[in-house]
Amino acid sequence: KPSIAIMSASSCSDMPVFSSLQEFSRGSAVNLRRYEELVRAFTMRYGREPEFIARAPGRVNLIGEHVDYCGYGVLPMAIEQDIAIACSRNDVSAINLSNMNPNYLDFSCPVLTFEISGHEWFHYFLCGYKGILESLNVQSPVGMNLLLDGNIPKSAGLSSSSAVVCCAALTTALANKVALPSRKALADLCAHAEHYIGTEGGGMDQAASFLSEGGKAQMITFNPIRTAEVQLPSCAVFIVSNCLVEKNKAASADFNERVVECRLAAQVMAKLEGLDWHKTRKLVDLQNGLQVSLQEMPAIVDKHLHVGPYSRQEVLKILGITDEELVVESLSENTKEMQVFQLHKRAMHVYSEAGRVYAFRDTANSGGGVEELGKLMNESHAGLSKLYECSCKELEQLVETSLSLGAVGSRLTGAGWGGCTLSLVREDQLGPLLVGLAASPCYQGRDLDLTNAIFATKPSPGAAVCKISK
Repeated sequence: KPSIAIMSASSCSDMPVFSSLQEFSRGSAVNLRRYEELVRAFTMRYGREPEFIARAPGRVNLIGEHVDYCGYGVLPMAIEQDIAIACSRNDVSAINLSNMNPNYLDFSCPVLTFEISGHEWFHYFLCGYKGILESLNVQSPVGMNLLLDGNIPKSAGLSSSSAVVCCAALTTALANKVALPSRKALADLCAHAEHYIGTEGGGMDQAASFLSEGGKAQMITFNPIRTAEVQLPSCAVFIVSNCLVEKNKAASADFNERVVECRLAAQVMAKLEGLDWHKTRKLVDLQNGLQVSLQEMPAIVDKHLHVGPYSRQEVLKILGITDEELVVESLSENTKEMQVFQLHKRAMHVYSEAGRVYAFRDTANSGGGVEELGKLMNESHAGLSKLYECSCKELEQLVETSLSLGAVGSRLTGAGWGGCTLSLVREDQLGPLLVGLAASPCYQGRDLDLTNAIFATKPSPGAAVCKISK
């Protein structure tokens, strides 16, 4: 096991900091080559070596989809693919940001004059940057020369955007020598920082990127953030398959519409149960207010919420408020025009999925077989497809193909509406399943490197730093 130092420029006491790219790559030959090329490219662009490289990995969620922003725990693992940023400070009080991918244009701005007004790649960097400046009261930030490289497929449900936010925050903190207490603090800070771009996520992506450990999945619960290692069966392998339909959750209203529907479901049930619905923001708030078990919540959903859509007027009548009050109490900027709300479906999925997270953890930690874990994954996908309605034709094809080829479980992972599936297979079935998936209809007639679209993965380490020069 490589020795890990602590960077003296920061009091981020539990952040792994390495002194060589070999150790920093954690055994990944692919990432080692990327980091070496990143240093060379940075040196050519800026005329000096970077002071350090920060990395933040993507993640794949094993189970627990669309429940983190409702207050419930999730069970992700970090993947090998990451966002890496090389950085050195400059004396011109400017952010100079470039990307190794020539499809992404360079960006520059003064350190205190910038705007997060869109969904370009650099806006996600600015979210992490702004999060550090505002949360930690950095009033005179240093200038930075930056070069970013990433190999997480974009808009694929593997948290590429959140990894940029996390890596940007870590880079900004180190360059400015600010004191951060822990990786948990960074994860919480970045979860809030991503709201700057309009995504009302719940914190899973950031927690997985910062807190993951190699070789184990993590059960992550929130408020406050807590993690617990989950030991997966030694014969279990996970396959990620990208359906190649891209969905940017910040640029679309679909994701935030689901957040709002869950909020309204909680508020409507709280009102009907005689609770203070104004203080109810998440479905977990309702459970806590009623002081009942998670297993009892589906029956409460059936008791109070009818199947089928609610009109805006129906919600107003139940809550006894005006349309203007609804916008303030329950909606968000890009959902304020919503007229129809699916409350029963959304709440039923969340409470059922939250229960499956605990079942997956208990099964894995008690030595349960892959068949039991696979069954929970299949149930998760059914809920996402039928109750949360966030699947698409291409995802459904990949799930069906994976199961027909011998996967014991398969589900969409990430926000959905595109992106990736995650399939659980026994190790001895890995080869045939990879070959079979390559023949899936969504890959036919496309000129692409399938090794980036279909790959096996294992639990990988979280964010880290490598010192390059003084």
